[in-house]
Amino acid sequence: MPWTNEEMCQRAAKNFFPGCYANLGIGMPTQVANYIPEGMEVTLHSENGMLGMGPYPFEGQADPDLINAGKETITELAESSYFDSATSFAMVRGGHIDLTILGALEVAENGDLANWMVPGKMVKGMGGAMDLVAGVKNIVVLMGHAAKDGSPKLRKACSLPLTGMGVVNTVITELGEFRIQKGKGVRLVEIAPGVTLEEIKAKTECDFIHG
Repeated sequence: MPWTNEEMCQRAAKNFFPGCYANLGIGMPTQVANYIPEGMEVTLHSENGMLGMGPYPFEGQADPDLINAGKETITELAESSYFDSATSFAMVRGGHIDLTILGALEVAENGDLANWMVPGKMVKGMGGAMDLVAGVKNIVVLMGHAAKDGSPKLRKACSLPLTGMGVVNTVITELGEFRIQKGKGVRLVEIAPGVTLEEIKAKTECDFIHG
């Protein structure tokens, strides 16, 4: 069986380390916060101006003024702090965020990332992704292995407008986990249970090595 979204998030959470500062993208990446190892201190940053986000609120306890960058209601912690967007993006651009976990439309074998628009379709804005991939030390992507039309999303070169060039370190899909090795190509480091190497090769455009 391919990995479920929950299992993909659990794998992504292995990139947390004690004391790290992390930013989680909209959608499935926000769920990775549910799998921070118990007892590990991780500070979550939101580019709309919050450091130290708490968990999602219980039903009926949401504060509509307390939201993350994806406009989801969140909670605060005793140590939470607030600041303006200039300060928030200065943290990102200054290299003070250790890890970001994002979704993607395409990833290329050299680590290029496309995750903000499909030409011809409505674009609400690219948010903070371009700054995040330029300033954060470790970029992890969570995405489906193929697009809705079945086309591969792990490609030799991105066909969609880029968010960043050569920035992705790790890609986790429902079929496996890949590392982008700068100047050395793509390495498949683990295959999901019940998935074959041949299936991954058939659904992946770029070349990769296994093991």
